[in-house]
Amino acid sequence: MARNTSTTAHAKTKKPQAVRPVRRPEVRLPPLAPFGPGELESEGDYDGLELRELDLAGQEARGARFMDCGLYGVALDETRLSRARVMDSVLHGVRGVGTDLAEASLRDVEVIDARLGGVQLHGASLERVLVRGGKIDYLNLRRARLKDVVFEGCVLVEPDFGGARLERVEFRDCVLRRADFSSVTMADVDLRTVAELDIARGVDRLAGSVISPSQLLELAPAFAAQIGVRVVSPGE
Repeated sequence: MARNTSTTAHAKTKKPQAVRPVRRPEVRLPPLAPFGPGELESEGDYDGLELRELDLAGQEARGARFMDCGLYGVALDETRLSRARVMDSVLHGVRGVGTDLAEASLRDVEVIDARLGGVQLHGASLERVLVRGGKIDYLNLRRARLKDVVFEGCVLVEPDFGGARLERVEFRDCVLRRADFSSVTMADVDLRTVAELDIARGVDRLAGSVISPSQLLELAPAFAAQIGVRVVSPGE
């Protein structure tokens, strides 16, 4: 039986894909109506609304649903949004400390230039989410599920991914400072363009990620320590 030698040769020389690309969100907001007077409500249903320069500090909206919404310059200090569902929405310039989004669901969401601290996203589900610019301190993503998520040009200080599942996650041109990857499961996680990669715990959980040659050199002492290898200069 004749064989297509060119096809066979191509199959042999074709390089495997280093990492599957992330599917980014494509948020196209409709014309938005302004958010009316009053406070957020638990189990509230918010559709097609613009929340601009509002102080939502301390308000409670557990289990609320946000669909096609734009939040611009909103204060979220101690705002309780656990188990909320945020879909096809933009959060631009939001700020706050202690925002509670535990077990929330974010799908097709863009978070732009946020200034947040102590955000609780443990047990949350993030799918097709872009976090671009800004700074987030002490981000708690323990046991969260991240799929098709991009962190781009942002600063993450002591983010906690402990026990989380990361699938098709890209850290692009961002800073990861004192990151905790303890008990993380990774698949197609791209760390190659991280500007500062500082892993406090969980360097042994990087299976399923891709790093650059220079990052490998930087992480070599930590990798050696994980397998019990001591690095000692000759004569010492």
